[in-house]
Amino acid sequence: MGARVSDRIAAIAESATLAVDAKAKALKAAGRPVIGFGAGEPDFPTPDYIVEAAVAAARDPKNHRYTPVAGLPELRAAVAGKTKRDTGLDVDAAQVLITNGGKQAVYNAFAALLDPGDEVLLIAPYWTTYPEAIKLAGGVPVEVVTDEAAGYLASVEQLEAARTERTKILLFVSPSNPTGAVYPPAQVEAIGAWAREHDLWVVTDEIYEHLIYGAAEMVSIAHSAGEKVVVLNGVAKTYAMTGWRVGWLIGPADVVKAAANLQSHATSNVNNVAQVAALAAVSGDLSAVAEMRAVYDRRRRTIVSLLSDIPGVVCPEPLGAFYAYPQVKGLLGVGLRGRTAASSAELAEIILEEAEVAVVPGEAFGTPGYLRLSYALGDEDLAEGVGRIAKLVGEG
Repeated sequence: MGARVSDRIAAIAESATLAVDAKAKALKAAGRPVIGFGAGEPDFPTPDYIVEAAVAAARDPKNHRYTPVAGLPELRAAVAGKTKRDTGLDVDAAQVLITNGGKQAVYNAFAALLDPGDEVLLIAPYWTTYPEAIKLAGGVPVEVVTDEAAGYLASVEQLEAARTERTKILLFVSPSNPTGAVYPPAQVEAIGAWAREHDLWVVTDEIYEHLIYGAAEMVSIAHSAGEKVVVLNGVAKTYAMTGWRVGWLIGPADVVKAAANLQSHATSNVNNVAQVAALAAVSGDLSAVAEMRAVYDRRRRTIVSLLSDIPGVVCPEPLGAFYAYPQVKGLLGVGLRGRTAASSAELAEIILEEAEVAVVPGEAFGTPGYLRLSYALGDEDLAEGVGRIAKLVGEG
């Protein structure tokens, strides 16, 4: 008898970040005082006015029925308006597809654009879902590896060295998950111009657009990359709405229509109550995110300082999102309560079991020798969690 599961699905790696989060929650449920730096989700509740809009929507019978696959017309229009406000891009409501979270937008984009064997330039460290979505769509991820010395930023020269006649898409992410890197405006423009010159598609994930700090600036590559751009975004990170599952894809009308056709067979319309909540979010001002950003900024400075004090840890300053991505090669092969880690994956396991702190190893993001820590958790937990790692390392 043959394998029970198709080769295509059997080849998918589970989401490492969600796996770490699940293991941490299981240990916590068993009474262990685990502190989780694993999942990338805000620790704030969704703002009240968004929740109230959803409550009202749940009572309205019109939301109990099917609605257009591509999204509520008023939400598509509001997303177009919000995009103009936030990134200066002029798009029509017909160019917006509302999706079940940012992940469906990622999958839909690659499924709509890729044929078998098409290559996608994937800058590493990368979010764990990207290579799986590319492969599921028949594409081939081509990794362009960056490190802390370059601030985790890819250069035009690196991208050009990785380009072949099979390259169809550049995946561009700024601010970045997992590194928190934000590309300077001039570099965004140069990469966009390079992509346009070589007639490449650019898929740009802008989900962290409002979480930037210090002097960093968010500039959309859509301004310089020409017509062949697909923008991915959603309400999850800006409005603390990870569980509501509303994202979107913006692109040329034919690509959006193709992605909507796919969605018509996969899920059809996104939950109407969640769509109405998202409408309240994107139609409102950005005061809620401004408050959250101030807290993240404080935590960001704290975590970088605490991690940098640990011998063997090198932690560049993240300028966006809510992650620190320290290089931890100095902790490999070192005694930690009688155990030694040969890899960052083993190190993360030792930290979880010995210090009761959940972190995600760099293997999940294409760069072994690193750890990702989300600082979207309470200040006390943050200090206590990094303190436990420091104590583990200090004890030797």
